[in-house]
Amino acid sequence: MSVSRSPKNPIIQPKDVKPSSSDFEVIGVFNAGVTRFKDQILLLLRVAERPISTHPDIVLAGVYDVAKGAILLKEFSKNDPHNDFSDPRLIIRPAETYLTSISHLRLARSTDGISFQIEDTPAITPANEYETFGVEDPRITVIGDTYYITYVAVSPVGITTALASTKDFKSFARHGLIFPPENKDVLLFPGKINGRFYAMHRPVSPLFKKQEIWLAESPDLTSWGNHRYLMSPRPELWDEEKIGASVVPFKTDQGWLEVYHGADRNNRYCLGAVLLDDNQPWKVIARSKQPILEPQAPYEIEGFFGNVVFSCGMLFEDEKLKIYYGVADTAVCYAELTLKDVLDNLSL
Repeated sequence: MSVSRSPKNPIIQPKDVKPSSSDFEVIGVFNAGVTRFKDQILLLLRVAERPISTHPDIVLAGVYDVAKGAILLKEFSKNDPHNDFSDPRLIIRPAETYLTSISHLRLARSTDGISFQIEDTPAITPANEYETFGVEDPRITVIGDTYYITYVAVSPVGITTALASTKDFKSFARHGLIFPPENKDVLLFPGKINGRFYAMHRPVSPLFKKQEIWLAESPDLTSWGNHRYLMSPRPELWDEEKIGASVVPFKTDQGWLEVYHGADRNNRYCLGAVLLDDNQPWKVIARSKQPILEPQAPYEIEGFFGNVVFSCGMLFEDEKLKIYYGVADTAVCYAELTLKDVLDNLSL
């Protein structure tokens, strides 16, 4: 598989993003949704921030307080044996879990797709009881003249998926939760198939420890049903532990092409491809046995959570997959693959 990484990777790093408040620091900017809007390429970035602690033995966590409409800080001592900091993303206590960062979504604009002007203020921030731990991992689907954004909403009641929309990327309408917990990696197909809207989603089964991709359909983008199983992790392959949808699928002569992510037993995240039937997208035609993009460069291997390439956004133009992807939960990178190489990878 021939992958052309930008020589300017990472194209966006934490140091490039202004914190939303002076008492926070940006520790990650990654997992961006992407679209073309007028004469620009827009990224909707996930910006992860953490409160700055002035005490070496105290870890702070930011939590959105609905009643006060503001982010408040909680303190956790490193000397308290009830606080588990083994995962850099989490503060695990006997009866509750907190995140070490809180995320919002922020716009970045570009004319060449590589050099971006990042806005100083957030576009979408935590705003209700389902988003108290942050909003994450947006995907953008264009349907008609409207840009629909699915994003992960995180709170103590679970990981859910919400929907927002915009026509101008200045104001955003919120449409509430569209999938209950535990569910994420939700993306919308670009338009109806046989009169219905379709979405990929990733429910979690705690009993059977499964993280698989499913399909759902809707008449209106907010009420979802007729859920169908699509595909599972595969033993001994690059996606053996868990999988999830990544980018908005696009039509090819052979069917819908979806780039998805998978993790192995060592939490190494890669990207692969799956081809779905045009009119019956619950039917898998072919699937990558080898990744189309995997952690190889130093900036993909080392970081806040290393050995990760993870995408929420891609442009398909000029017979190329132009992939914007997060690396090590830290930064944004860019790579190109030809459609021919990806289809060859599927061994059609």
